[in-house]
Amino acid sequence: MPKAEHAPQRPGLIRRFIDSYGQSDREKKHSRRGSLVFHLHPPTLPERTLRLTLTWGLGGMGLVLFLLLALSGTLLLFVYEPFPGSAYISIHTLQDDVLFGRLVRNIHHWSANLLVVVALLHLLRVFFTGGFHDRRRFNWLIGLGLFGLVLAANFTGYLLPWDQLSYWAITICTGMIEYVPWLGPGLQTWVRGGAEIGPRTLLIFFTMHTALIPVLLVTAMPFHFWRVRKAGGVVAPPPPEGVAEERPPRAPSVPDLVLRELVAGLALIALVLVLAVAFNAPLAGEANPGMSPDPAKAPWYFLGLQELLFHFHPFFAVVLIPLALIAGLVLLPYLRYDTITAGTWFISETGRRTALVAAIAALAATPLAVVLDEKLLRFSVWLPGVPAVLSEGLLPAVPALLAVAGFRFWLNRRYQPTREELVQALFVLLLVVLVVLTITGIWFRGSGMALCWPWERGAVHGLTIFAGGP
Repeated sequence: MPKAEHAPQRPGLIRRFIDSYGQSDREKKHSRRGSLVFHLHPPTLPERTLRLTLTWGLGGMGLVLFLLLALSGTLLLFVYEPFPGSAYISIHTLQDDVLFGRLVRNIHHWSANLLVVVALLHLLRVFFTGGFHDRRRFNWLIGLGLFGLVLAANFTGYLLPWDQLSYWAITICTGMIEYVPWLGPGLQTWVRGGAEIGPRTLLIFFTMHTALIPVLLVTAMPFHFWRVRKAGGVVAPPPPEGVAEERPPRAPSVPDLVLRELVAGLALIALVLVLAVAFNAPLAGEANPGMSPDPAKAPWYFLGLQELLFHFHPFFAVVLIPLALIAGLVLLPYLRYDTITAGTWFISETGRRTALVAAIAALAATPLAVVLDEKLLRFSVWLPGVPAVLSEGLLPAVPALLAVAGFRFWLNRRYQPTREELVQALFVLLLVVLVVLTITGIWFRGSGMALCWPWERGAVHGLTIFAGGP
């Protein structure tokens, strides 16, 4: 009898999935039309964009953290009750009586805080590699909106434990809204749901945290990813000097890119788990509207803004300065530049040098200015008859603006930077100032919000201000 012919073995699922990236566009359209990966990544991409030091995988990390938050937050909803009389008790029940409840809350807590850090680092990575020019301009604006939504998600989740730490932090932050001209009192009442923080405030924050903001994030994130692909992927670094490339070498997204993303995602999940096991999410005593903790601080990502209130009139600290910074970020891609360098960290050798000088200048000048203003330069004391908006707002702002203008003039004379390098240096200067103010608020403000060393009595350990989320 003739031997039976063996049927050809079909390649495995993973092998067929990888091979599909070698198909033509027509074949892929018919055979893999519904594949999600083809919408997230192009079939191939420049090899130079695979370097870890170009993107650090921050965009993918943000997506992983969002998924962790969605999963852990859904589990928390089975126990949490958004009412002042039971919210705090439900958190205690979750931590003490529910199997792995404390771990789930810790995962949610650390994922939320890490998402703020990762989103900020991703924003900075895009800026410092020039990934906001030309056809990427609008995606820069979408990214700013996503970062704002991340801050809003953390802020609304901050109140949900209904403990002293979260209650008074939200009281401080919503109290700042009152200084917005004309709209302030009405906007504050709308955010709080009344004159004071109460049951309606908790319900509003719970609804925004669990429904409205997640829907906006889920809607905006795919659009953001799609815009990245439409622009040709992440911005690619230029070829080495003296090397002319008509067509840069390309690599398949699967497995080259997807495996890298998988490794980065697993490493991030491992980090979250380590933090969740080693450090519990803070939970102070139950909220008491009649007794404020000392010190009472805003959430850590708003402590730079709170620190400004110690040095400027509230109208300047809460309205003018934040609006000026936001407007600068929005207009950044639309400024006229002499040259546009994309894909290179810090533009050029001159760009790296001026950025370093700006960082050193801010690191030296900001703590000195904080101490001098705290101890000596009190225009409101020297000029008691002058309106506060002048003595505490305009008079301190003028020296600060003159210092920035003088620094800009000196940079032009010393390094002769291009406009792009100059904008980057000023960006670094303001960024480091904000970071120093935030660190001051976290570790160097103690009892009565007075300046102190972190180890002095009354100072608040840094980890205790990373509260938020149920």
